[in-house]
Amino acid sequence: MPSCELGRTAYVLKMYPRFSETFILSEILAHEAAGADLEIFSLRPPADGRFHEALAEVRAPVTYLSHHQRRAADLWALLHTASRELSGLAEHLDELLGASVEDAAQAVELALAVRSRGIDHIHAHFASVATTVARLASLLTGVPYTFTAHAKDIFHDDVDPGDLRTKLEGAAAVVTVSDFNLAHLIWSFGPAAARTQRIYNGVDLARFCCSTTEQRPPVIVAVGRLVEKKGFVDLIDACHRLRSDGRTFRCEIIGTGPEEERLRQQVEHLDLGAIVHLRGALPQSGVRAAVAGAAALAVPCVVGTDGNRDGLPTVLLEAMALGTPCVATPVTGIPEVIRSEETGLLVAEHDSEALAGALARLLDDRGLGARLAAAARTLVEEEFDIHRQAARLRCHFTGPTTVPTTAALPARECA
Repeated sequence: MPSCELGRTAYVLKMYPRFSETFILSEILAHEAAGADLEIFSLRPPADGRFHEALAEVRAPVTYLSHHQRRAADLWALLHTASRELSGLAEHLDELLGASVEDAAQAVELALAVRSRGIDHIHAHFASVATTVARLASLLTGVPYTFTAHAKDIFHDDVDPGDLRTKLEGAAAVVTVSDFNLAHLIWSFGPAAARTQRIYNGVDLARFCCSTTEQRPPVIVAVGRLVEKKGFVDLIDACHRLRSDGRTFRCEIIGTGPEEERLRQQVEHLDLGAIVHLRGALPQSGVRAAVAGAAALAVPCVVGTDGNRDGLPTVLLEAMALGTPCVATPVTGIPEVIRSEETGLLVAEHDSEALAGALARLLDDRGLGARLAAAARTLVEEEFDIHRQAARLRCHFTGPTTVPTTAALPARECA
């Protein structure tokens, strides 16, 4: 495992904690387990009302930057303080004036904290507003910034290519979570993306013990925000096909989101109320128990009409670690982990007939599921251990030309 010295690092996030962003929580905990000195800066207060149990293990202090509409007097006072403390303010005033008032003010506030607290590095998650603020704070302080690009922040129709190019060019280094994303950034931005490398999100294997699926009940589980890109409309259609074929099973969809009412209406229209259950949000322990007890995980992701898509769903890696066989679609980075007929099954997006057929195979042939699950667990152990991935990320923060490749963990069989 690579070992890189890292000074005090600011993690800049749009919202912390966020119930759906378990990968960030796991990453922070892995850094802290290695002795990293972190401070978390959140641009917005938490709005979910639900928190994962592991949140209590985070030691890093959290600062919530002011985000409400500021009075002119408050903004003037902030700039007056910044003019004394930040030598880069005058030089980069045009950059601040080119941003929104809120982003510029938060960047100044962050820069003052970076300077006063002796922070050596700034890292943001998502190439959108968090990186906007991180970049401006970097300009004002001279402290380098990096960011992790995920999915919506690079694929959505609302993404401004010029803005993203500026962020890529200004960053000391850039991370993205799949080879698909990396290829897209290089193809789209050429030399501006030269400092970008792929580092997968990871899983804390100690929290995800593998077990056999052969005695599990015929339950299909799906996890994610109830939004178009998750493809749950296709999953419900697939359940209708399975029921029409006379199969006995249950489908549990875990999550909340703007499409909940539409999905409930679809379930009611297809008379699937006794089979398909929308369970709402669950804490990590509840999700883990549901996935560990299922015969199959369905991840029928699609490219949304607005260009939005998943990067590489964390729940997919978690299911693979738990020994739950997976059916997914070949969207963005998913084929990098679901190697069809080897570590899971792949079907075309929006193909509910193929999705039903793949799920039927796993419900009927538990030996197939066990074979796929064992290979999937081995892959996760070799390439997705959170502590190794976090170590590679820390080396990326320090700016080596090449991020060291981690050695493979020994393969372990599912118990």
